[in-house]
Formats: sequence, structure tokens, C-alpha cells
Amino acid sequence: MQTSLWDGIPTHVLFAHFVVVLVPLAALAAVACAVWPPVLRRFGLVLPLLALVCVVLVPFTTGAGSWLEEHVPENGLVERHEEAGEGVLPWTVALLVVSVLLWWVYRRAMARAAVGGGAEDREPAGPHVLVRLLAVLLTLIIAAGAGYATYDAGHSGAKAAWHRPEQRRWGRQG
Repeated sequence: MQTSLWDGIPTHVLFAHFVVVLVPLAALAAVACAVWPPVLRRFGLVLPLLALVCVVLVPFTTGAGSWLEEHVPENGLVERHEEAGEGVLPWTVALLVVSVLLWWVYRRAMARAAVGGGAEDREPAGPHVLVRLLAVLLTLIIAAGAGYATYDAGHSGAKAAWHRPEQRRWGRQG
């Protein structure tokens, strides 16, 4: 039977910390790139690669969480955390899709500008204003969803790990 421990620590906890940091980072980067195309020029392929790392990490985290769930007492907080954790993957996949689309549209605009000459001296003409606004709106919605899903899973996991029935508040008994 394969264990899901690393140096005595459940790998779910280690992977979860990567997810809790990288998913919001990728979401903020996508928003910055959608709102300010020069930021996307600096990020380049890093934006979709960061989102891809998130998509790969989430199943590792949930898989390690499934192993951990079998080794902790069953309770409602753990079940709530499991449900919240399952909601992270669809949002990270959507974040990957929007990141790839942003990068691809920007690369096409750069290629069009290169054909026109002088691409290195100026920003490419972007898509129509309405298309840009829709891209920004879609990116904001997906980034907010990914951020909230990650927060919800992390918060419910912390509650499941740290909740003690005998405590109502931190440091107070009874």
C-alpha cells in the first residue's frame, strides 16, 4: 500500500500550501495581464505555465487528501473540506484556459505588428475594445472563482485540522 507521507508529514498538507500560494498568484497574474497588456509581454509564456502547474498540483493535493481522509477520524468538518477541495480543479482548469487564450491573443497581435514592421518599438494593436473588456471581465470572474475556491478549501481544511469541540475561540476554554 502506497503511503502519502513525506518525512512523517502527510503530503496533502505540503501540496496544499503550494496550491494556496500558487493559485491566487496565477489568478492575480492573469488579471494583471488582462488589464495591462505590457505586463503580459513581460510574463510571456510564464503565465500559462504557472496556471498549468496549478492544474497539475490540485489532483496531487486531492489525491493525497483522499489518503489522509482514510487516516483521520470521520467528521463533518473533514467532509466539508473534501467538498471544497473538489471545487478547486474546475476553476484552475478555467484559469489555465484563460491564461493560454490571453497569451495566444497577445502573441497573435505581436505577430501582426511584426508583419507591419517596428514591432520591437511599440506595443501591438490589441483586439477591439469590446473584446478586451470581455476578456478582462472573464478573467476577473475566473480569477475570483479560483481565488475563492482555493480560500474555501484552505479555510475549511484549517478548521478541520484545528477545530477542537471544547474550544469556542482561540485560547478560551468552555
